[in-house]
Amino acid sequence: MLGILARTMPSCLVKPVSVTRIAGRYLAHQEGLPKLPVPPLQQTCERYLAALTPIVDPEELNHTRKLLEEFQKPGGVGERLQKGLEQRGKKMENWLSDWWLQTAYLDYRMPVVVHSSPGVVLPRMEFSDRQGQMRYAAKLIAGVLDFKSMIDNETLPVEYLGGKPLCMNQYYQVLSSCRIPGTKRDTVVNYTLDKRPPTHITVVHNFQFFVLDVYNSDGTPLTVDQIYIQLEKIWNSSLQTNKEPIGILTSNHRNSWGKAYDNLIKDKTNQESVRAIQKSIFTVCLDAPMPHASDDMYRTRAGVQMLHGGGSRWNSGNRWFDKTLQFIIGEDGTCGLIYEHAPAEGPPIVSLIDHVVEYMKKSEMVRTPMVPLRMPQKLHFNITPEIKMDIEEAKQNMNIMVHDLDMKVSVFSHFGKDFPKSQKMSPDAFIQMALQLAYYRIHKRCCPTYESASLRMFRLGRTDTIRSMSIDSDKFVKAMDDPAKHAIRGQAIDRHLLGLKLQAIEDLAALPEIFMDTSYAVALHFNLSTSQVPAKTNCVMCFGPVVSDGYGVCYNPMDTHINFAVSAFNSCQDTNAARLAQALEDALLDIKTLLEQTPKAKL
Repeated sequence: MLGILARTMPSCLVKPVSVTRIAGRYLAHQEGLPKLPVPPLQQTCERYLAALTPIVDPEELNHTRKLLEEFQKPGGVGERLQKGLEQRGKKMENWLSDWWLQTAYLDYRMPVVVHSSPGVVLPRMEFSDRQGQMRYAAKLIAGVLDFKSMIDNETLPVEYLGGKPLCMNQYYQVLSSCRIPGTKRDTVVNYTLDKRPPTHITVVHNFQFFVLDVYNSDGTPLTVDQIYIQLEKIWNSSLQTNKEPIGILTSNHRNSWGKAYDNLIKDKTNQESVRAIQKSIFTVCLDAPMPHASDDMYRTRAGVQMLHGGGSRWNSGNRWFDKTLQFIIGEDGTCGLIYEHAPAEGPPIVSLIDHVVEYMKKSEMVRTPMVPLRMPQKLHFNITPEIKMDIEEAKQNMNIMVHDLDMKVSVFSHFGKDFPKSQKMSPDAFIQMALQLAYYRIHKRCCPTYESASLRMFRLGRTDTIRSMSIDSDKFVKAMDDPAKHAIRGQAIDRHLLGLKLQAIEDLAALPEIFMDTSYAVALHFNLSTSQVPAKTNCVMCFGPVVSDGYGVCYNPMDTHINFAVSAFNSCQDTNAARLAQALEDALLDIKTLLEQTPKAKL
């Protein structure tokens, strides 16, 4: 579905009358981007062996080397699969994008909560009552609608990396879209291309959902004052707190939620309510205050609130986790968002955040028209005993996840990206090196490390993997920029290997032995899953680990400090988020000291 949408030019969208649309700008830009290349087979095999060298024992490595030699033989299975991939590359806009959407997201059956959807913590707000919460929410909604007008009118500034334009497709996937559960595989729907695209958002308060129209009949967006008035009406209509948290169903294991979903939408009222949420431009969650936390624990508590809502006693039912974008505004000033990962990576979300934060700083000059506004529509659900049982199961599973997530959000305040830059080093390389050192000091071994690299230089590009752990630290530091260059230029190994594996499955051939090899499983067991998500806003993104004995590490390097979010699972005795966060701080300081004490080489 998404692949079809991505190939269609956005049209017939709600457009504020003040902006003129430049027809075909998006499409013309997209068609000018190069296609994602299929890397040479021998190159990927060589780089795969190099990546395995520090993480598998010599005997296993030798076995893998033989399998790879067999795989690469002229006229052999590797060559056949490579040709199949190259043919796919010629036929399709992007040989990887549809496969990646399916394998990385829609086929994945773990809950999207913690396991897939990232959260973002925004700077703490000063308000401590509902008026402040409503005012902030109203300005935020207006800011997102302002960003939406640039998407609708195709006037989003094109982003560049190293002088090359980037694919902007993901921006067209995040609004008016939603994930739909299935009993075996999920789908993603996007309503921006409907004949009558959505003009409403959903607002949820005390587990109750409301449709809020955010455009006037002439296509102009509501003003901040108008939105505020409507939010007040919603608040006053949802004061009762004894409602069933229907939204918590979306947090369950995808197969369980798929079955519950089929059952839920048998009822016509339920189906219409669910459809209204799915079609909405985005969702706003007006959260109840969480238990008080000390200043040093506040950021961590805010991080878990964004990721899962705190559990069934708190705000986990105040969500629709399948919705691509959910902005979370707590009565106590805790703000941020969570997004469903299938349609987009972090950078487009962060661009949206940066725009909205800047927009909210402006004073409001718009005069509010004195027209009465329709009451926001409350969405009703008929809860049968069976649905009630599904809700109880989802609550229990959510609470288990909440207790299992070990999180530490911290600010490294000694220096930011200014120091590595002063040493003529990449800040990202510097941080990745510190992560390697921190992990090694705790676990006395190196581990497969995943750092996401953008493939947006290519049409419909998503990500590949920078494997930022190599044979020795010296080479690692010197070569840190190289893997990134390889990865963002479509020459990394992970997606190519995945493509060869999926090509074999598509050809109905036997799966080559290299994919059933122990080394392949080891290489894909990412104990460190990391992502740099830089933003102008002083925020931090957070996500859960991708393996049971691993860590999730996300960081936003600012000029004079670095925001970190580290996660692990309490069910693993070997990992501890606070311990890794502390080791990371020590490693960053030790590397800085080392650089300052090392005489500069004369060039």
